[in-house]
Amino acid sequence: MTAPDVIVIGAGFAGLAAATALVERGARVLVLEARPVPGGRASAVRDAATGETLDNGQHVLMGCYDDTFRFLARIGTPDRVHRQAGLAVTTIERGGRRSTLRLPPLPAPLHLLAGVLAWDALSWREKVSVMRVGAAVTGRDRHTLPDRSGAAAVTVYDWLVGHGQAPRLIELLWEPLALAALNQPIGVAAADTFIEVLSRTFGPDAERASLVVPAVPLDELYAEPARAWIEARGSQVRTQARARVRVEGDRVVGVDVRGETVDAPVVVAAVAWHALPGIFAPPAPPALGDLLPRAAATDSSPIVTVNLWYDRPVLDEMLVGLPGRAFQWVFDKSVVFGRGTSHLSLVSSGAADIVALGNEALVERATREVHDALPRAAAARLVHASAVRERRATFSLAPGQPARPGTETGVKGLLLAGDWVDTGLPATIEGAVVSGHRAAAAITRRG
Repeated sequence: MTAPDVIVIGAGFAGLAAATALVERGARVLVLEARPVPGGRASAVRDAATGETLDNGQHVLMGCYDDTFRFLARIGTPDRVHRQAGLAVTTIERGGRRSTLRLPPLPAPLHLLAGVLAWDALSWREKVSVMRVGAAVTGRDRHTLPDRSGAAAVTVYDWLVGHGQAPRLIELLWEPLALAALNQPIGVAAADTFIEVLSRTFGPDAERASLVVPAVPLDELYAEPARAWIEARGSQVRTQARARVRVEGDRVVGVDVRGETVDAPVVVAAVAWHALPGIFAPPAPPALGDLLPRAAATDSSPIVTVNLWYDRPVLDEMLVGLPGRAFQWVFDKSVVFGRGTSHLSLVSSGAADIVALGNEALVERATREVHDALPRAAAARLVHASAVRERRATFSLAPGQPARPGTETGVKGLLLAGDWVDTGLPATIEGAVVSGHRAAAAITRRG
C-alpha cells in the first residue's frame, strides 16, 4: 500500500473499531499488531485436546452496546451473536434455591419495576429497596452520586449500603452485576462507573438490558472479519509487528516496525494501558506529560475462566448466575453453539483470590461449585477441563487510581484508544469500541 494516512497500533476491539471507521471515511490505514493474530485481550486460541477454538475468557455484550453493534454491522457480522429477548437471568443461591429475574417488554423504568416485583427470590422489603437504587440511577436522586475525582469516590458496596440495600440483596443482585461489569469486588471498585453502567443498561428501551453472547469464537465474530474488511478496501493489517512511535518535539513523525520507519502524520495508540509505555523508546517524550507514569501506576484486576466438558447436556439455559461463589457465572456454550454435549465456561471476575492457584486446583474449585448448583452436572461424566487466566484482564476502578486519559494527547498527531481511555465506561468491549470510534471521529474532524 502507499504511505498510510493513519497508523493504528493494536488490533483489539479499540484498534479495529478505529481502523474500520477511518477506512469507511476514506482514509488509508495501517494496523500494527504485536501478536501473531489480531484480537488483543479479546482473542481466541485452539484447545489441543478437543480441537475447539476457545475465547480467552467468556465475553458478554448487552443490548445497550450501541457502538459495538455498529462496528459489527460495519464488518458484516451482526448475526453472529445470540441475543436474549429482554433480560432474563436465572440464579441459583448457595442453598440451592433457583429463581429468575425477567424484565417484561415495558418502557423504562416500568420494566425494572415489574421485573423486580415479580421476582420471587426477594422479600417485599427488598423489592421496595431496589427502587431506591433505581431513583439514583434514573436521575431523581443525582445528589447522592459520588465525586468522580477518584480519591473522593465511594466504593460500590458503600454506595449500595447508603441506598438501603440489605446484604442478601447485594449478594443476589447487585454484586453479580457489578462484578460482571467492573471486574472488581464491590468493596474495591468505585461506584460512579457502576452507576453509569446501570443507567445505560436500564435505559428507556427494555431491550437494552438484554444479554448478548457471541455465537462464534471471537476471532470469527470480529478479529478476522475486521482484518478482511480493512484489507479488501486497500488498507493493511500486519501481525507480529511490534511498533515504536517516533516523536520529535511535540509531534509524531512515524513508527518503527520490523527494522523500517513508516511515516504517518497520525498515530492511534490502541494498546492496553500497561503496554502503552512500551511503544515509546526511552526517554518518554516530554510532551506526553505524566501520561506514561499514570499508565504504569494503574493497577489491574484478573479474570479466571474454567472450561468443563461433560458427556451429556447438563444445563438448559445460556447462562446461570452463581451468587456467593468464587465463580459467579456459568455459561453453556453448547446451548449457544447448538452442540449435543455440554461445554460449560465458569467465570470468576475480580479473581485476585484464586488467580494464583494451579490449574488442577482451579478445575477442582469450579467443578465443586457447578456440581453443588447443578445436580445434572454432578451426575454426568467430566470429559475434559482447562483453565485460562487473564492476570491483567482489566484496569482497576478503585478509588485513588490514576486518572484515565482522554482521546487527545500532548503530542500532535498522537491519539489514544482502548478501554482505559475515559469514556465513562468500565473495561468492557463497548468501552473499547467507543474509544476507537472517538479517536476516528477526532481524526476526521481535523481533516
